[in-house]
Amino acid sequence: MRIRFPHARPISRAVPVVVAMTALLSTTACDDQSAGTSDGAKTLSLAIIGTPNSFEPTQLIDGQQAYVWNSVYDTLLIQDNKGRLTPGAAESWEYSDDARTLTLRLRKGMTFSSGAPVTSAAVKATLDRMRTTPGPNQTSLTAVTSVATDGDHDVVLKLERPDGALLSLLSAAPGVIGDPKTMTSKSASLNPVGSGPYTLDEKTTVNGSVYVLKRRDDYWNKKAYPFPTVKVRVIADRTASVNALKAGEVNAGSVETAQAGALESSGFEMKQVEATAVGVLVLADRTGAKLKPLGDVRVRKAINMAFDRDKIVKQILQGGGKTTTQVFNPKGEAYDPALEKTYGYNPAEAKKLLAEAGYPNGFSVSMPSLVYTKPFEPTIAQSLKDIGVSVKWETVPAQQTNSALMSKKYPMFFTMDGLTVTPVEVKKNFDPVGTRNVFGTSDERFDELVTRANREVDPEKAAKTYREINAFTVENAWNAPVFCISTHWVTKKGITYLGDGSSTFSTIRQFGVTGQ
Repeated sequence: MRIRFPHARPISRAVPVVVAMTALLSTTACDDQSAGTSDGAKTLSLAIIGTPNSFEPTQLIDGQQAYVWNSVYDTLLIQDNKGRLTPGAAESWEYSDDARTLTLRLRKGMTFSSGAPVTSAAVKATLDRMRTTPGPNQTSLTAVTSVATDGDHDVVLKLERPDGALLSLLSAAPGVIGDPKTMTSKSASLNPVGSGPYTLDEKTTVNGSVYVLKRRDDYWNKKAYPFPTVKVRVIADRTASVNALKAGEVNAGSVETAQAGALESSGFEMKQVEATAVGVLVLADRTGAKLKPLGDVRVRKAINMAFDRDKIVKQILQGGGKTTTQVFNPKGEAYDPALEKTYGYNPAEAKKLLAEAGYPNGFSVSMPSLVYTKPFEPTIAQSLKDIGVSVKWETVPAQQTNSALMSKKYPMFFTMDGLTVTPVEVKKNFDPVGTRNVFGTSDERFDELVTRANREVDPEKAAKTYREINAFTVENAWNAPVFCISTHWVTKKGITYLGDGSSTFSTIRQFGVTGQ
C-alpha cells in the first residue's frame, strides 16, 4: 500500500450585504471578563459571521460557524494554516495502489467530553450517518461505498472511484467524529459531545449570541490552542463590531476595508488575506440545453470579455480584493498567474465573437437576484448589455438561494463562493454532482484530467494536473470569474492572526499569542 500524505494544499460600505456574507459580525453585550490581551491573551473573544445552524454532525456548515463546532469536534485529518493536510484524530492514513481503499489509524487514548473512548466504531457510526442523512455534507461522501472497522483504531473506507478531494473533506465537516450515544438525540443540535480541544460551556453560552468554549487539559494537541477560554460572539451591525473591538468587548474580528486603516492606526494589528472568496458568473448551461447561446464557446468567451474587472474592484470593492479569471484559490496548486491575461476588458471583441456565433443582436437571459448579489447586479447587467446580452433579474428569497441555484431554472447566475483547497474546489465546481456544475457538464478531455488527478498519489504530479484542469476551464470559458474578495483581520495586542489564505477553513488554530 502507498502512504499518502498529500499537500492539499469585506468589502466596502458600498456593499454591506456582501461584507455580511464574507465577514458578518453581530452585537452582544459585554460580559464581566474583559477581552483585553495584555496579560498574555488568556481569552480569545472572536466575532463571527452568524449563528451556527446546528451542532449535530450531519448538519454542520463550513464558514465562520466552524470556529465553534471545530473547537468541540475532532476531525480525522487537520488542514494547517498553509493548507497542508496533517494528522488529526487519525495519526496516519494509507491509500491502496488503486486509490480505492483508504485506511485511517486513530490515535490511542482519545476520549469524548463525556469520558467515553473514541474508537473506530464511533468514526464508522458518524460517517455512516453522514452518508445516509440529508444535509449539507451528504454529497461530499458520494464516492464512499462502505465504512468498516478493523479493531478499535483502524477504519477502512471503500470507494467506488478515486476521489482526490476526500482527504481534504475529512479535515472539515465530513470528517468530524460524533459520540454515537448522543449524536442522534435532540440535544445534539445545541449541546454537542465531541472529542475536540474545547467543550461548550452550557451555563454561559447563549445560543445565537455568544458561545463560550473551555479548553480540555487532556487534549492530545493542546499546544495548538493557546487560549484556555474562547468566546465566539455573533455581531451583525458593522459599526457595532468596530465599537466592540475598540471597547475591548472582542479582541479579534474581520472588518471592512474602509475601517481597517483607522483601527491599525489605533494600535490594532491588521492582517489582510488577499483572497477568501470569489465573485463568479457561473455559465452553468455549457451545452446550451436551456439557453442555446451558452453552448458555443465563443459566446462564453465574449461574456468573459464584458467585464471591466479593474473598475469593479476599485469602485465597488473599494480596493478590497483583486481581479481574477479563475475560480481557484490564488494560494492553491491549480492557480496559474499566466491565465489572468486570458480575458481582458474588450466589449468590441465580445460583440464580434457573438456575431460570429450567430448572435449579432445578442440574446436575453433571466438570472436570480440573491441577497448578496444585489450590490453587483447593476454593473453586471450593464456590462452584459454593452455587448448585447439583456438580463432580467428574478428575486429569490434568501432561504431559497441554494434550491434556486440547483434547480436548473437559471442557465447562468452570479454568486459568491468561499475559496478553499484545490481538490475540493474541483469537486464543488466541476464534479457531475458538484453544487456549481448544475447542468452536469461533462467533457472527455476534462474527465480524463480529473480522473488522473483523483488517482495520483504524488502531490507534485497531482498539482500539475490540477493546473491543466484550471487551464481547460479558463480556455473553454466554463465560467466568468470577476474578482476575489479580501478579508481584513484585526486583533488586539497580544493576539495575532496566523492565516495567509492558503487555508480558509475557520479554526481557532488561526489565532496565536504574540511571541509564540
